[in-house]
Amino acid sequence: MEGSCEPLREASALRHDYRSDEVVALLGLPLLDLVDRARAVHRRHHADGEVQLASLLSIKTGSCPEDCKYCPQSAHYSKETGLVRESLLDVETVLAKARIAKDAGATRFCMGAAWRQVKDGEPFDNVLAMVRGVRDLDMEACVTLGMLTEAQADRLAEAGLTAYNHNLDTSPEFYGEIITTRTYQDRLDTLDHVRGAGIQVCCGGIIGMGETVEDRARLLQTLANLKPHPESVPINALVAVRGTPLEDRPPVNPLDLVRMVATARILMPVSRVRLSAGRHALSREAQILCFMAGANSIFYGDKLLTTENNDTSDDLALIEEAGLRVQSSLASS
Repeated sequence: MEGSCEPLREASALRHDYRSDEVVALLGLPLLDLVDRARAVHRRHHADGEVQLASLLSIKTGSCPEDCKYCPQSAHYSKETGLVRESLLDVETVLAKARIAKDAGATRFCMGAAWRQVKDGEPFDNVLAMVRGVRDLDMEACVTLGMLTEAQADRLAEAGLTAYNHNLDTSPEFYGEIITTRTYQDRLDTLDHVRGAGIQVCCGGIIGMGETVEDRARLLQTLANLKPHPESVPINALVAVRGTPLEDRPPVNPLDLVRMVATARILMPVSRVRLSAGRHALSREAQILCFMAGANSIFYGDKLLTTENNDTSDDLALIEEAGLRVQSSLASS
C-alpha cells in the first residue's frame, strides 16, 4: 500500500510530519504485524511491562452547555439521560478521594469538571487548591476543565499541575458531526495555552462514533504532528449512553481499539498511551492485546466520570496474570 514503508522504517524516530495516507496504511496492516511493530517501538522507549494506574474523578457533574453527542453530561440531553447535576465538590472531599486512590496504587489523579471553559473566581481557586493538595500527596495531578486562557494555564502551572486533558475527539473533518458548540481550532488553541505554560498535554480521542478509518487516521495524524507529542494519549471507545444522540451506535470492535493503540504507539513512541473509556466492555484477552500493542496506562477505579469502569481487584489480577507490573512511583507521562 502506498506510503506504508516510511512510518515503519522510522518507527522509533520522533516525527511531526506524518501524512494521512501513511497512518491509514499503518492502521490497515495485518494485525499481528502491526502489534509486533508497535511492541518493538514500545520496548525501545518504555519500561517493558510497566502500567501506570490513573484515577479519574468528576469534581463537577452535568449541565455542560456543550452539545457533544457522546456525552451524558451535556445539558442538551439531560432530560433524556436523567443525569443529575452536581455542584463542584469541596476541596477536602476531592483530596480524600485522592488519598484513597493513592492507597489503591494510583500514581496519577485526574479531576474533571463539566465546564465549557474555565471562569476566574472561587470555583477555579478551589480547583487550584485541589491541584496543590494532590501534588502534596506525591501524585501526578491532571485536570480537564474545558477551554482556558493563557493566564489560567499559567495559574495551573504555578499550582503544580502535571497535565491538562483536552481531547480532540475525532478528525477535523468529522468533528462537526459530533460537536457544534466548540470548534476544532478552539481545542488546538487550548492545547497551545497548556503547552505554553509548561504543563504536559494529555490529548486523545474516541472511536465508534460513526467515523471512517480515514477519520481515525486523521485524528492520529493530528496528534502525532503536534510538536512536541502529547505526553499522554488516551484512546477511548465510545460508551453509548442511553439518552445521548449516539445511544444506538454498535459496540466498537475490540480489534479496532488494538489497532488504534498500536498505531498511536508507533507514531508517538515516547508518549504514554492510556487505555481509557470503553475498557469495561473489553474481554481480558482484548485488554492484554492492547497492552501488547503499547498501552501502558489505564484508568483505575469503578467509575469514569459518569460511566462504569472495571473493578479494581479485577484490574490488579489481570495485570498480575499478564506478567505486567504497576508503576510504583512518579515518572514523566
